[in-house]
Amino acid sequence: MTKGSTDYSLYIHIPWCIKKCPYCDFNSHEKKGDYNEELYVNALIKDLSTEIETVNNKSLKSIFIGGGTPSLFSSASIHRILEATDNALGINKQTEITLEANPGTAEAKKFSDFHAIGINRLSIGVQSFNNEHLKKLGRVHDAEQAHNAIQLAQKAGFNRINLDLMFGLPGQNIQQAIDDVEMALSYHTGHLSHYQLTLEKNTLFYKHPPALPHDELIWDMQVACQTKIDNELNQYEVSAYAAEGQQSRHNLNYWQFGDYIGIGAGAHGKLTDEQGTISRYWKKKLPRDYIKLAGTQDVIGGKNIVKDAELPFEYMMNALRLKSGFTVDHYQQQTHQNAYQIQAILDSLVNKKLLQRNASSYRCTEQGWNFLNDTVEHFLPSE
Repeated sequence: MTKGSTDYSLYIHIPWCIKKCPYCDFNSHEKKGDYNEELYVNALIKDLSTEIETVNNKSLKSIFIGGGTPSLFSSASIHRILEATDNALGINKQTEITLEANPGTAEAKKFSDFHAIGINRLSIGVQSFNNEHLKKLGRVHDAEQAHNAIQLAQKAGFNRINLDLMFGLPGQNIQQAIDDVEMALSYHTGHLSHYQLTLEKNTLFYKHPPALPHDELIWDMQVACQTKIDNELNQYEVSAYAAEGQQSRHNLNYWQFGDYIGIGAGAHGKLTDEQGTISRYWKKKLPRDYIKLAGTQDVIGGKNIVKDAELPFEYMMNALRLKSGFTVDHYQQQTHQNAYQIQAILDSLVNKKLLQRNASSYRCTEQGWNFLNDTVEHFLPSE
């Protein structure tokens, strides 16, 4: 069977933000008394040192600095993190390095400095260009700041910029959703993430749900917006659109079931050992605990081995999000399983017109993509 990939990615989590958004279920904390940039960077560097041996003889393909709001940190702090990463893991000119930025923290000098220290891709959390909708989402920025952030990023020299947009917002109609998309496309940043607002557990919106558009209206919004986006960018994943050569290499690694290490409070990692055993782990969530324990094994918040019976579902949950789908060889390479074990399921989904077969590759049909959760659930292990 083909050996697994020798590439991996690094996720770096910076947990603080100015204000926690009511829909956010990420490990994020408002910038208050426990905020200490220097101590946290020191902890990240210690944490990184314990990860080196897990990726011996592998090549770092991407770095993603997420949060929270990483752009709260100074360029000097981000530079320290990147220097430590280069020393420990090696960064080359091909390594994609993404930093998440909030429009409310955009500053011309800071963006220029980020670019100068090696950040080569920005992901800007716009969410909407409509002030009324931004207020309902609890965002700390307004439309003017969103426009300003994009313009500053482009002037700073970034030619790889992702814009995050949401639809299905409280009080939003189809034309307003289209207006957001058209405004985002007008900047020609090369990448757009366009996803529906969902009410996740452990969020304020889940406890106190806002009035959202009804399902039929949300569907019509999605179709109308996708039609607009398709005129400018190529959809390569359920919520991701890109110009030629602008796909997110970091996110592609997730969707292609690749390995990654995670440092930072609550950061997750996925590793495959030489025997093909796949494990997932995560770090302590609270910043104060993480800072105290970084560099020791006690910083691990938990770990589990992915069981053989769970691997088909785990792989398909990611790979079928991609418009290109997957090949049988890739499935076997990443899961270390023979595809004959899932052949009956694949045949059944082809017969149901949820999957399309092309030689030794499979991808969702339009119907399979529209009902992706139902399609993927066919791979759940039988009890």
